[in-house]
Amino acid sequence: MSETPSKDDSVYTRLGGEPAVRALVERFYVLMDELPEAQAVRRLHPPSLQRSADSLFKFLSGWFGGPPLYVRERGHPRLRMRHLPFAIGRAERDQWMLCMRQALAEQVADEPLRAAVENAFVGMADHMINQP
Repeated sequence: MSETPSKDDSVYTRLGGEPAVRALVERFYVLMDELPEAQAVRRLHPPSLQRSADSLFKFLSGWFGGPPLYVRERGHPRLRMRHLPFAIGRAERDQWMLCMRQALAEQVADEPLRAAVENAFVGMADHMINQP
């Protein structure tokens, strides 16, 4: 996602910077917590989603072309490796994407930008599947 020509043209900037990325992450986790259709993916998380939200915010900040907060704090994301302890199948992927699609629809008014971000998330979510 961060392969944009200049910082001013980054997804991070186009979304609205830190406040917009935080709002997206917050809404995503509220949806995960509230939607009955997301119960399987919710069970993969700890009772409090605060640490997960902080981690996702930091990751997305850098992935979207903003400050590389996650990398500074924890090194290379190694997403697949970090998610291997969790049984992630198509159902969990679909539930994660359900929450992210709805959060994007509510938080990102720019339709082409929203579609590009959603497409990138689909690829990432597919890559996390580690169960048949």
